[in-house]
Formats: sequence, C-alpha cells, structure tokens
Amino acid sequence: GFRSPVRRSTLADANEGRDWRIWADLAALFIKRARKLYCNDSFGVDLDNTVYALDATTIDLCLTLFPWAPFRSTKAAVKLHTLLDLRGNIPTFIHISDGKVHDVNVLDMLAIEAGAFYIMDRGYLDFSRLFTLHQAGAFFVTRAKRNMNAHRLYSAPTDRSSG
Repeated sequence: GFRSPVRRSTLADANEGRDWRIWADLAALFIKRARKLYCNDSFGVDLDNTVYALDATTIDLCLTLFPWAPFRSTKAAVKLHTLLDLRGNIPTFIHISDGKVHDVNVLDMLAIEAGAFYIMDRGYLDFSRLFTLHQAGAFFVTRAKRNMNAHRLYSAPTDRSSG
C-alpha cells in the first residue's frame, strides 16, 4: 500500500512520459458508448436526424507559462473547437488548436454525416465549405453576416395556417 499521499508532482512527472494519444482513444471509446445510450432520446425537436451544434471558445493563458501558444503580444491562448450531439449533449468532435486559428477552418476536419443538421454561428460562414457539407448530404443552419450580399432566388409555397 501507500504509506503517504501521492504527490501531484509525482503524477505530473509520470504523465510527462506517457503518450497522450492513449487518452484520446479512451475518450473516443467513451463518447461512442455514451452516444449509443442517448441516441433515442428526444431533445425537444421532432427530428429523426442527428443535430449537431458546432462552436469554439478561446481559452486565455499566461504567456510566460505557455510561450508555445502566443495569441497577442502580451497574451497566450488556445482554441477549443467542439461539435456537440444535441441528443444527450455528447461532444463527438473536440480539437484544440492555436488561439489564432479561425473557427471556420475546423469544418475541413469534420467527418460529415449525411442527413445530419449542423448548427453554427456566423463565424463558420464560408460558402465553399458549406457547399462541401451540402455535397456530403448534410444540412446546415447558420446566421448571415451583416455585409453578406445575397438575395432570395425563390420561395417554396407554405401553408401559413399550419403555423
């Protein structure tokens, strides 16, 4: 047994020699199992398709402690990109990048699921990348940028009495 508490630095030193990819593989296994548990749950929208929310957040870091992650002249940062399956709120894709990487670049890394809906903010508005989603058989919902030069070509007929 242990005669005294294990010091945090001892664990940190041990983790320095471990390959981080084993933890990525383990997390992927847990995510796969968790998605199976929630795949039939309702999330408030009457859809059989998978619905994903895609977003990123910048995590500020101290430049003196993290010189490998420069963001601005006095600041360091990394960016956490997450694709969340809204059934069960399970992250299905997580990527940590340099803080300077623009959000839209993560669209090139996703394995697009045909028939799925991808909901994202206007930071992901890049028509060539969105066309790639369309070609893969997926759907997307995003907000228009204020300076977007676009007009509607046609409208589908609707029954306004149905609500």
